Amino acid sequence: MSSSSEIVTNRKALRDYHILERLEAGVELRGTEVKSIRAGHVQLQGSFAKIEGKQIFLIDSDILPYERASHEQHEPKRKRRLLLHRSEIIHLTEKTEKAGCTLVALRMYWKKGNVKVELGLGKGKAATDKRADLKKRVQQRETDRELANLQRKR
Repeated sequence: MSSSSEIVTNRKALRDYHILERLEAGVELRGTEVKSIRAGHVQLQGSFAKIEGKQIFLIDSDILPYERASHEQHEPKRKRRLLLHRSEIIHLTEKTEKAGCTLVALRMYWKKGNVKVELGLGKGKAATDKRADLKKRVQQRETDRELANLQRKR
């Protein structure tokens, strides 16, 4: 297995939030959850991190139950503890309380055999921001298409 391979990406988060900062966190998982993630049965849509006391939890991440588990099964939408250094947790607490930011799960990936989550410290986009981004993407796509057509004609 490579040093870092993608499991799942939360593309909606990049559309709905201005991401100001990114950071990596480990995830505390049970055995059946790891096997289910290996099988690709995980979704991050709508998942976010919440600070409770001196710990951070991943909320609303959906890891489907592992079908071949014998007697012990995990809850699909349980809150999972994220593993961060105390200084990082303090930094994130300050940012979320003072700046009104949200911690959004951007992607989940393997790193040296461990499951990691990339969190984004973000502010919600207004509908006008989303429209402006869409318009910018459409213009970029059209210019790329025109350049490609010009290259082919030569």
